[in-house]
Amino acid sequence: MSSDLSSFSLLELFRMEAETHTATLSTGLVALEGAPAAPETIEPLMRAAHSLKGAARIVGLNAAVRVAHAMEDCFVAAQKGPLVLQPVHVDVLLRGVDLLVQVAQLGEAELEAWQAEHAVEVDALVAELTALKEGRIEARAETTVETPRETPPEEEPPPAAEKLEVSREGEAPVEPSAKPADPDRVVRVTAESLTRLMGLAGEALVQTHRLPPLVDALWRLRARQTGLLETLQVLEDRVADAGAAPLSAAGRELLAKAKERAAEGVQSLGETVEALETFAHSSEDLSSRLHHEVLISRMRPLADGIRGFPRLVRDLARELGKQARFEVCGETTGVDRDILDRLEAPLNHLIRNALDHGIEAPEDRRAAGKPPVGTIRLEARHRAGMLQLVLSDDGRGVHLERLRARVVERGLASAAMVRQLSETELLEFLFLPGFSTKEQVTAVSGRGVGLDVVQSMVQAVRGSVRVASRPGRGTRFILQLPITVSVIRALLVAIAGEPYAFPLNRIDRILMLDRKDIRDLEGKPHALLDDQLVGLVEATRVLELAEGDHDRTGELLPVVVTSDRSHRFGVIVDRFLGERDLRVVPLDARLGKVPNLNSSSVLEDGWPVLVVDVEDLVRSIDNLLSGRRLGKLAAPAAAHHPARAPRRILVVDDSITVRELERQLLESRGYAVDTAADGVDGWNAVRSAHYDLVVSDIDMPRMDGIALVRHIKSDARLQSIPVVVVSYKDREEDRIKGLDAGANSYLTKSSFHDQTFLTTIADLIGEA
Repeated sequence: MSSDLSSFSLLELFRMEAETHTATLSTGLVALEGAPAAPETIEPLMRAAHSLKGAARIVGLNAAVRVAHAMEDCFVAAQKGPLVLQPVHVDVLLRGVDLLVQVAQLGEAELEAWQAEHAVEVDALVAELTALKEGRIEARAETTVETPRETPPEEEPPPAAEKLEVSREGEAPVEPSAKPADPDRVVRVTAESLTRLMGLAGEALVQTHRLPPLVDALWRLRARQTGLLETLQVLEDRVADAGAAPLSAAGRELLAKAKERAAEGVQSLGETVEALETFAHSSEDLSSRLHHEVLISRMRPLADGIRGFPRLVRDLARELGKQARFEVCGETTGVDRDILDRLEAPLNHLIRNALDHGIEAPEDRRAAGKPPVGTIRLEARHRAGMLQLVLSDDGRGVHLERLRARVVERGLASAAMVRQLSETELLEFLFLPGFSTKEQVTAVSGRGVGLDVVQSMVQAVRGSVRVASRPGRGTRFILQLPITVSVIRALLVAIAGEPYAFPLNRIDRILMLDRKDIRDLEGKPHALLDDQLVGLVEATRVLELAEGDHDRTGELLPVVVTSDRSHRFGVIVDRFLGERDLRVVPLDARLGKVPNLNSSSVLEDGWPVLVVDVEDLVRSIDNLLSGRRLGKLAAPAAAHHPARAPRRILVVDDSITVRELERQLLESRGYAVDTAADGVDGWNAVRSAHYDLVVSDIDMPRMDGIALVRHIKSDARLQSIPVVVVSYKDREEDRIKGLDAGANSYLTKSSFHDQTFLTTIADLIGEA
């Protein structure tokens, strides 16, 4: 396999190599700390420093050459025995890694000035590395923080850039290796090229699926040819019958020739169909293997995305005066590169959260009967078609009573409501933007942005995150993410005569529901499933489609049961079409957010299929069954007689607790209240129904409150609707930003405790 690197500059190639090699050095050094250094564990570090030295020499980075060379000498000394690496030595070597990372991030215009400005720093570091090599740096007899023992990886992979040497055009690679070429060598391919390749492989697979129907058609044609031959044989037999009128010699000759040609046609067509069938099978097998290999090429081991975390745990634990080790289980688990690229920030926040909030100081752990060194563990596995990541710690856990007090203090719920919340519902507050249980803001935490980042990332890839805690035992964050964003396993169903796909991992169950098991509750159909009453709705109704030509005369109805955190519904479809692996592509951005749908695919026969956005669908069903959306359930005449009906308010907030609190406050004053879970849901609702006022949060997924306000105020039909922003942000600049967007009033969530919220509503639209 080869790769065209002509589009990259030498500095870009160096940056690629440096990224791989510095990650190898950082991970390896942290693993060595506190553990005896064997020659085989030093070898990959020495090779990484050696390769960095050669690559830096090519691009003229003298500072990087000197530091990498000095580090290589240290590793050689450690490998041969004169030098025994201690934590103090690892500190010096890690400073060398940090300098190499800093150099690799510089642009061409900055290199010369940087090297001149940091010459003294580089000289001092090289001198310190030289002293380390010569054994002139002694280990400290006593340290204030015990170095955590890092669990060494099962197998240290060879550095990727050692497999792909940087070379000038037409020249031999720099620092050639004496080893034979590695058959599994790595090349660099742009993500865009890989995406296009994935698309072509998917199209090839779809095209090969069109061959079997063609083969079947040819077999039917051969059967007709055989029938023609049999007809000619019958005709010949009848002519030969003594009672039949005799044929002339010319007639007998034509009949024999027709029979001969028919036989030749049957034989030739049979051979052709057999050859085509063989080709179809081999082509389908080849395309399937190609598609599988390209799909695998998009997958990267989890280890590629977490190389910096052992160093993060080590450095942050020292900064906080704690002791901790980072363990990984399942580091070879394959993850789609798009998912992996997004994982660094949320996992970084979770690890910082575990170190600062969870892991106790060594003396506190000893007093609690725990080992002084805490453990942060990351587990990865494929489960039920999803990637499951579990980040756990053995720290103090979440103090639930303190969390309840913080919720009340922040004005997010009343004391009475908080006492009624379950542990799961209470822990959901941790994901609110700006929410933190820390009393003081530090450089590590206290701003309340960490878990918000985690939830935003998970929602962006249509995953889920849960948290569980055991006081005194630790906390666990469970992230459920799609294994790949380009291929999903889906259930195909027919709705209004068209195929639709439900992602399999978002389906609770499917069943054929007997009509006798359907009961009416408050005029709406329900069924008892798993000892729980589940609302039922026709898929054509929630998707606003015309009724298809489906047969509903039978006693059994095909139902797809799906849910989100708060609701569970049964969707009645026309029929089930089976499971498929679908290569999905997002809908065109020019369409905006299409309600209840998020992507599309193509079936084997070339027929397009739309993929259902289950979270959006569940919200739409909830609105529909609750009468919060105009359409087939809501009476349009209500909009023509506002004086006879309560004033109608739409509450938009992604926190179910805040949303319900606002709804209860407003309904207690007689207002009719609808709710929406985020800006997109709110925008869809305000366009499809009449509202007298909109109450909106600011920080929400998919569309924030500022964007929602701007959408409403820029629409000629909706711009007269008053909008009240209710946010946890109480800074003056946030207030100005909301009012500039067009909000009629900006309140903080502390207004729930007095009459400010209700008074503002009444001032804008009057009493209910």
